[in-house]
Amino acid sequence: METIFSADWLLPIERTPIENGAIAIENGRITRIGTSEEIGRGRNFPKAVIMPGFVNAHTHLEYAGYTGFGDGLDFGGWIALHTRRKEILSFDEVVALARLGAAECLVSGITTVLDASFSGASARACSDLGLKAIVCLEVFGDDPGRALHRFEELREVALPSLSDQVRLGISPHAPYTVSTAVYAAARELGLPVVTHLSESEAERAWLLRGEGPLVALSNYLLPPTGETGIRALARASAIGPETVAAHCVDLEPDEIELLASLDVAVAHCPRSNGFLGCGIAPLADLLEAGVRVGIGTDSPASVPSFDMFEELRFAVACARARERSPQALTAARALELATLGSARTLGIEDEVGSLLPGKCADIAIVALEGTSLLPCEDPQAAVVLGGSPERVQLTVVNGETKYEKGEFEWADLSSASAAARGRMLAGSSDPTRAAGA
Repeated sequence: METIFSADWLLPIERTPIENGAIAIENGRITRIGTSEEIGRGRNFPKAVIMPGFVNAHTHLEYAGYTGFGDGLDFGGWIALHTRRKEILSFDEVVALARLGAAECLVSGITTVLDASFSGASARACSDLGLKAIVCLEVFGDDPGRALHRFEELREVALPSLSDQVRLGISPHAPYTVSTAVYAAARELGLPVVTHLSESEAERAWLLRGEGPLVALSNYLLPPTGETGIRALARASAIGPETVAAHCVDLEPDEIELLASLDVAVAHCPRSNGFLGCGIAPLADLLEAGVRVGIGTDSPASVPSFDMFEELRFAVACARARERSPQALTAARALELATLGSARTLGIEDEVGSLLPGKCADIAIVALEGTSLLPCEDPQAAVVLGGSPERVQLTVVNGETKYEKGEFEWADLSSASAAARGRMLAGSSDPTRAAGA
């Protein structure tokens, strides 16, 4: 039996917006889209928009609750602080944080995430809350055998939570903590891969000269190679179409061409790059080169929230500021990048990212009532410019409601994560001491 939702607007993404739109779903799939006259009204949401659930191309759900930690530290000191603090936590505390992160994603209209997980806890959190995920288990070091052994240890942790909705991937952390041999071994697993690449000038300074803010982490780093991460990985055939490279801020033109030629996708995380002082990624150049680009919120370790609406507004502002052009990134294009674009970066665009018959029924319903955007001139721009987690009315994953405004229990999630945050603060309260560890 079909379930029908209708609203003032339906945003298919791959087709033009439908005024007085409706969507019919059955058995977890979209069966029909059209006007409410054609499809029926079903459950109606006046002064609202029905859109695809966001696909968050880069998260660390286990860092929920880290908001504000290390604010103002340089890149090396910031990483050192988080490395020290996360070692304090028990596995159950990391699960509590990851559950809060998964919940905050659902509340922001996010239905799928590509997560980098240092413990495997994200898999349990996503399974518990019904958030679709590719959970990429983090590995480090220069020895492929040891790195893959660690991956297998984490896989055993995640295994009970894996399903068609929660899948497994691998995450070689970054070129300054992982050798090209480990990247190549990770690629041979045939799984999705996510990594941090060209995130900052600090990364380049370490890899080329052994200098800069990352010196604070020298005990954790591989020796300088004299070569940037992208060039080294490309030369070793250690990245490819299965790889999603988060950030890609500090890029030379030839490195953009390398990414395009290897069909490496990029997760654009403008708020994280801005808050950490890393710069503004060359989004226009990446898109012009044909690189698959999606939008990621990263995590509260570097940004205030998993709020995808705020991420999109920041993405629009940064792109226009960098290019000095209001045409550099429209709100509608930003919305596409955070839905279908992100789905393409993950290689799952046939299943999610737009509202078409046959695709998974992953939707978000966003109210515009109370904004200054009504009457609505452009519903796609209205969602980006006026949307917020507070305006999300419903988040549906595979046809099942996973979040409904006013009917979501926060108390246990918040208290458990607050306890974990308190333990981290009590165990390492001196950023200067942590940064020098």
